[in-house]
Amino acid sequence: MIDIKLIRETPDLVKENIKKKFQDEKLPLVDEVADLDVQVRKAQTEADDLRNQRNVISKEIGKLMAEGRKDEAQEAKQKVAAFAERLKDLEEQETKLSARINEIMMVIPNIIDESVPVGKDDSENVEVERFGEPVVPDFEVPYHTEIMESVNGIDLEAAGEVAGSGFYYLMGDIARLHSAILSYARDFMIDKGFTYCIPPYMIRSKVVTGVMSFKEMDEMMYKIEGEDLYLIGTSEHSMIGKFIDTMTPEEKLPVTMTSYSPCFRKEKGSHGIEERGVYRIHQFEKQEMIVVCRPEESMAWYDKLWRYTVELFRSMDIPVRTLECCSGDLADLKVKSVDVEAWSPRQKKYFEVGSCSNLGDAQARRLKIRVNTPDKKKYFAHTLNNTVVAPPRMLIAFLENNLTEDGSVRIPEALRPYMGNKEKIG
Repeated sequence: MIDIKLIRETPDLVKENIKKKFQDEKLPLVDEVADLDVQVRKAQTEADDLRNQRNVISKEIGKLMAEGRKDEAQEAKQKVAAFAERLKDLEEQETKLSARINEIMMVIPNIIDESVPVGKDDSENVEVERFGEPVVPDFEVPYHTEIMESVNGIDLEAAGEVAGSGFYYLMGDIARLHSAILSYARDFMIDKGFTYCIPPYMIRSKVVTGVMSFKEMDEMMYKIEGEDLYLIGTSEHSMIGKFIDTMTPEEKLPVTMTSYSPCFRKEKGSHGIEERGVYRIHQFEKQEMIVVCRPEESMAWYDKLWRYTVELFRSMDIPVRTLECCSGDLADLKVKSVDVEAWSPRQKKYFEVGSCSNLGDAQARRLKIRVNTPDKKKYFAHTLNNTVVAPPRMLIAFLENNLTEDGSVRIPEALRPYMGNKEKIG
């Protein structure tokens, strides 16, 4: 959610930002908010004036009664009663108008950073940098589920019977590898100075609407029937929610946290030929990171966060690249975002394994995450999030890039302590 001052003072800037995101249907909303805001402030001014008059007259009533001027006192009481009726109307009007303003402000996109490339959708995202040399081996790389099945590491058929499509059983060394990657990622982030956290796996609607757009919520979240609870689609939501309606002393910033959690997603309309197996699934586990910081530090943290993910993947001998999300591909709350993509030797292309986002003060404004300075000034914090690693999708990149010609899977040195010092699987 943007600051309404931007609409009051620079509506053209807000409209230009909407155009950059190719959401022209939202342009009339800027003028509607501006008009409603005028009405709200007019009602507030009149209400404040009536309250002042009421206070003055109320004091006069006591004086008139004490002087025995009952008729004049009665007239004054009638005025106060009339003020009360008008105040009630104004307060109802203000509540109604404010609710509509808030409803609209929730769908007006955040102001993107000027460095974000302008483009309509993900096809116009821009490659930034490659790390590691992408290799296509001179032997055939099987589909990832075939690699897993060769070591009795997955059972999709049984999972389909138990839970339906989009679920899986991981077993044996593949299940152990899955857990090892998460444990390694956890310790990797702790060594970077982040506080480890296991958050709630369900969140209330007030947190959901604070951390994401309504469109994202509908496409992603599973709701618990009969309760005000949603299963998390990613743990940064419950981690950012930890700070809802809080006032943090500025000297305690930045807050840096890394979390483990299972995640649950509907994945509406996401299925395709390359998304069989464990690429797009309804349940997975993830190591995440978030930062709550001063506004002037958020871009520096943004660069640190995605570099941590690159460093982690390179330590497991997986080539990756970074892809800058264009304006049309940015979720409405985001200021700037970059995807980390891993190399797939089988597909001979990169695919997404993580995403780093700077949300400016949009989440903080919705959730009332405020900062208190030593001289008692208050402002909204900036929030960022980034995927450390999200197996089992990451397993696809791991297995393909560490597969050897004899069908075994090499275990990089960094991961061996978490795998009982094994050097290979298979």
